[in-house]
Amino acid sequence: MKDPRHTFRSRLGHPAALLATILVFATDAAAADPAPPVLPFSPAVLVDGVLYTSGQIGVKPGENHLAPGGMPAEAKQAMDNIGAVLAANGMTFDDVFRCTVALSDMSKWGEFNAVYVTYFKTGPLPARSAFGASALAYGGQVEIDCMARKGWKSARQ
Repeated sequence: MKDPRHTFRSRLGHPAALLATILVFATDAAAADPAPPVLPFSPAVLVDGVLYTSGQIGVKPGENHLAPGGMPAEAKQAMDNIGAVLAANGMTFDDVFRCTVALSDMSKWGEFNAVYVTYFKTGPLPARSAFGASALAYGGQVEIDCMARKGWKSARQ
């Protein structure tokens, strides 16, 4: 049986209508959420096979403070948190095709990159945007969100 969501979406011509449809038919992704459940967002949402993660900071799951050790430790913990959300949805960093990074201090760019690149073992690195932020949750130095789709690298070839 044909999925009625695809039929409904194909009839929509306006981008705002498409966005409304995506929001209606988005499903909560599996939770391996490092964020406390009282926060008003999902750890990730799966839409048409694409996983959109919420931003992750360097807070260890079950704790209420940043990983000690500055930018490298916070970047590692944020990436580990994303890895947990990916794993809960049957994905890995190999499935990530896009990331957005917020840094509270752009002079820490090199320290962040040194950690970030270690999580992507094969193929092209994800497309990425990065920007400076005047403040992040918990006083963190980095926040990262990603988009992933299972098998996108093999589909490119």
